[in-house]
Amino acid sequence: MTRASKAVLPAALAATGLLLAASAATTVGTATATAATTSATAATVTTPKRVLFDNSKGETAGNADWIISTGQPDPLAQNANPSTETSWTGAISAWGVALQKTGNYSLKTLPAGSTITYGTGGALDLANFDEFVLPEPNVRLSSAEKTAVMKFVQNGGGLFLVSDHNVSDRNNDGWDSPAIINDLLTSNGVDNTDPFGFSVDLLNIANENPRAITDTTDPVLNGAFGKVTGSIIRNGTTFTLKPADNPSVKGLLYRTGYSGNTGAFFATSTFGSGRVAIWGDSSPIDDGTGQSGNTLYDGWNDPAGTDAALALNATAWLAGNSGTGGGTGGGTGCTAAQLITNPGFETGSTSGWTETNSNGTSTVNSSSSEPAHSGSYDAWLNGYGATTTDTLAQTVTLPTGCAAYTLSFWLHIDSAASTTTAFDTLTVTANGTTLASYNNTNAAAGYQQRTFNLAAYAGRAVTLKFTGTEDYTKQTSFVLDDVNVNVS
Repeated sequence: MTRASKAVLPAALAATGLLLAASAATTVGTATATAATTSATAATVTTPKRVLFDNSKGETAGNADWIISTGQPDPLAQNANPSTETSWTGAISAWGVALQKTGNYSLKTLPAGSTITYGTGGALDLANFDEFVLPEPNVRLSSAEKTAVMKFVQNGGGLFLVSDHNVSDRNNDGWDSPAIINDLLTSNGVDNTDPFGFSVDLLNIANENPRAITDTTDPVLNGAFGKVTGSIIRNGTTFTLKPADNPSVKGLLYRTGYSGNTGAFFATSTFGSGRVAIWGDSSPIDDGTGQSGNTLYDGWNDPAGTDAALALNATAWLAGNSGTGGGTGGGTGCTAAQLITNPGFETGSTSGWTETNSNGTSTVNSSSSEPAHSGSYDAWLNGYGATTTDTLAQTVTLPTGCAAYTLSFWLHIDSAASTTTAFDTLTVTANGTTLASYNNTNAAAGYQQRTFNLAAYAGRAVTLKFTGTEDYTKQTSFVLDDVNVNVS
């Protein structure tokens, strides 16, 4: 049977293409019960990266709800095993839940009424964390707090700043996030001369969709959580970059018609031993769910951007740094890299992969019936409505000395088979050990990202294999894209 005769429903799948970003964002890391059980036996989790989200600077003022959970300081107090963004309450709970489900992060919140400190020995002191997230602060940091943040970054910590538009003072104290962030950069007691190489523009941009630059090596744009192609502005601002002040500053996403040092909507930089990222709007991190009474916007799932991938990749990059005072990321002697050859099948072939196909048809696909997660091609296993077995495999050698070893891929499953009884199966293995198993009952609109820890295979060659089996009745298609093995 030829690939063109796969039993699919083109109209439904065309609609699926419009839902890719939304489905991918809301289901990052989701797996079946089988996957959860077997992946634990396949790999040992490394020391979790420690991320502190701020709620001490008016992050819930007005309609804002920039918290990962009402369980504070520990979100696990609200739900110890979150499965969806509504398992925790907060407009950025999707962000927190996605990190929690990887098993590679330890998350805390600095509650309202607390003070940002560094080096005091307190449980929520920045010295105990690898990364600090300031999601649209609405209260000006004190002099001591600004110094604490700067020393944290200088000594190896990661700082994630989220701004909003000009005149966005939600608590009417005379300070909005652009002014608060610019104040941090110009009056901090450590370096008041534009330490990060950027300043916040005093703008209110109503509705635009900034696009990512072309850079296949940048870890934020091409991280374990997926490829970043763009973001959204729904009342936000941009940044002016000043490489003469800090040559490490880099714009990753820009407004249409802008480049270089103006119109940057997302930027990264370094300072001392640490790393910094800044985003020009809080709408992209808003998942649309939160505490009762707040008016929220679901930007996390907005198909006009890849906001979930951007937030999560940036979090991983910031938390993965090695430093003395800000945390202990990054393995000694490790060179960060993506190891899979032809990860998105954009060669138009299975180059780099070993393939078997019982119907004799290549799995690589550019059909509009099964659109790619990114680019033009994907790998389409099974989907014939006939007894078939399709496999894809690739062997990579994992280096030693890294802090993180992550397999990630985007998977779309559509099926005409039962929603309650498994007939058709996709199995993912590493050196023959099952990492996860999916079947026709897992069918869903759009792509979902799956991530697994491969630390148990450090220093060894590991063969990763995808095996799709289909019975003789109704079709199930297992569609893969953007398969990555990242080490850092």
